[in-house]
Amino acid sequence: MSNIRLRFPPSPTGRIHIGNMRTALFNWLWARKNNGKLILRIEDTDRERSTEEFEKIILQEMKWLGLDVDEGVNVGGDYGPYRQSERLDIYRRYVDKLLQENKAYYCYCTPEELDQMREEARDKGGAPRYNGRCRHLTPEEVEKFKAEGRKPVIRFKVPLPEEARDIVVKDRIRGEVVFNTSVLDDFVIFKSDGMPTYNFAVVIDDALMKITDVIRGEDHLSNTPKQLLIYEALGFKPPRFAHLPLILDENRAKLKKRSDDDAAYIGEYREKGYLPEALFNFLALLGWSPKNEQEIMSREELIKAFELDEVNKSAAIFDIDKLNWLNGKYIREADLKRIVDLSIPFLKKAGFLEDEPTGEKYEWLMRVIEVARTGVDYLAQIPKEVELFFTELEFEDKEKAVKEFKEEGVELVFTVLKEELEALEEFNPGTINKIFNKLKKKLPVGAKTIYHPVRLALTGMNSGPEIKNVIYILGIEEVKKRLDNALKLAAE
Repeated sequence: MSNIRLRFPPSPTGRIHIGNMRTALFNWLWARKNNGKLILRIEDTDRERSTEEFEKIILQEMKWLGLDVDEGVNVGGDYGPYRQSERLDIYRRYVDKLLQENKAYYCYCTPEELDQMREEARDKGGAPRYNGRCRHLTPEEVEKFKAEGRKPVIRFKVPLPEEARDIVVKDRIRGEVVFNTSVLDDFVIFKSDGMPTYNFAVVIDDALMKITDVIRGEDHLSNTPKQLLIYEALGFKPPRFAHLPLILDENRAKLKKRSDDDAAYIGEYREKGYLPEALFNFLALLGWSPKNEQEIMSREELIKAFELDEVNKSAAIFDIDKLNWLNGKYIREADLKRIVDLSIPFLKKAGFLEDEPTGEKYEWLMRVIEVARTGVDYLAQIPKEVELFFTELEFEDKEKAVKEFKEEGVELVFTVLKEELEALEEFNPGTINKIFNKLKKKLPVGAKTIYHPVRLALTGMNSGPEIKNVIYILGIEEVKKRLDNALKLAAE
């Protein structure tokens, strides 16, 4: 199937949605699995909402996720232009063909007249629809409407009720889906502003760009019979279709689009410090899963295992807990230096760093992040996890802490701990942990007297990161200083 051609055609009318990106990813996987081509087309015929900013966001997030394309906007190719607003002369040529062949017509109905038609249809117990009023206008009627200054749309002629027939959509995921033309009215293919509608433009683009397979969301399934009628009218061979299941949130509601604070915007995950490979892995499993039920998979493994025919029909649930678990795994297994570098902007934003750390400071930061990444789901959580290492020591309850430092055996624990740390040949969490095992055997005190006062002295808190990691990050000299200060407080 090396001649397979797929497309991802987002509209730049808002920040790109998780559902759209999942569609792009499934197209990418299927193209790569079959040595095919993936085309990026920008569908910007909505003049009011389409913006250059939103198009840049689409390109930015696709690049971040690693979804490279073979043709399209910013790449080029033999079937451009790849921006619909630059293809208007092409659409005009094909709508003129339909008009000349009496397969489409101008409609001069006003919005008020259309509302009245729909209301009358509802009153008769039918679906609100256009009644075909302008389908057989006389030349005199046309001239009258023009004189009134009416701006027409162009409608496609759907088979009349007495000529109604079935349209069969052969879907690779859902099987055969049958629509009868009787449920359709004469739909608009060109708007009064001179722009084509989605259903018309998408057929022209897919046909001329030689798209062989259309993989898109199931919300487009109801558009498919209209598109098949246009394919037929223009003599184009339709592509193979596959309609992906919707993505629902944890409450089984459809993920919202274009909300200012909408977590369905994929860039929010980049901004929070999710790793692209983790989100890639997660999105690939929204509506599909490998036969061996493996959950953590590389891009290469996903390409090899992905099968379009195995995509589920039922809706996929966007489980944020699963994404967090998966991302946490990727963070802990990633190259440490990469995680440190990705964490630095979050530390700067929190006010913990002013400049780019270098030398010994960078080496120390690596120790901090090495420990901190074991307890986070995404990198925006790093500042909270490491706060105690960047701020002055403060006691949650200083009075109780001092009282504990005065207890019998605490001074001995602190003294021996400092001696053992000084004697270490290798300084790491493992060797530090061995010291505590040694103290439990060597000193005439209980484990609580060993661990809790040390934690209080070093962090000021009753709980937190493992004490071996705290010592590893603070370093021997800082640990000694804090233990001595605790004893001074006890002596006051």
